[in-house]
Amino acid sequence: MDLGKILLLSMLVNNIVVMRFIALCSYIGMTSDLGQSMGMGYAVTFVTVLATAATWPIYHYILLPLDLAFLQILVFILVIASLVQLVEFYLKKNIPGLYAAMGIYLPLITTNCAICAVTFENITNNYNFIQSIVYAIGVSLGYLLAMILLAGIRDRMKTSPVPKFLQGTPILFMATSLIGIAFMGFAGLIK
Repeated sequence: MDLGKILLLSMLVNNIVVMRFIALCSYIGMTSDLGQSMGMGYAVTFVTVLATAATWPIYHYILLPLDLAFLQILVFILVIASLVQLVEFYLKKNIPGLYAAMGIYLPLITTNCAICAVTFENITNNYNFIQSIVYAIGVSLGYLLAMILLAGIRDRMKTSPVPKFLQGTPILFMATSLIGIAFMGFAGLIK
């Protein structure tokens, strides 16, 4: 499959958040501020790409030849957890404001289902190493795009008259649904 097609499909057509509803916890929790949204998006991008770069060869060169493919969930989560610790140490030392703002959501990157989904889908889709990296970048950019879009919408909602029964999380899910409908328009873009 063409690398550009993989990138656009994973970023827009099959957006991990608004089209597949994966990683909604951090998506809803970290979009109250644009800076936080971007920081979370960058952290998830970093971890997703590195996790893909680490898990693909582990699976293909260690787990498969040794007939240990049944350990992939355990191994992949350990790799992701290790990478999140690296990000956490870096942010704590170099960007303490973002580290404090991310709070509980930073360690939750370890169990972010978007990252786990990318590592498993690379195997399911039978992507080679380069295709896997491109897929990881596309999913991460789609996640970042969704975060930025909802952060902008939430900023506008602060001054909008939202009915009382929709205030809070319900209006965020409705906004996400509308973003998803808009993203459906990208389906005809790639054939």
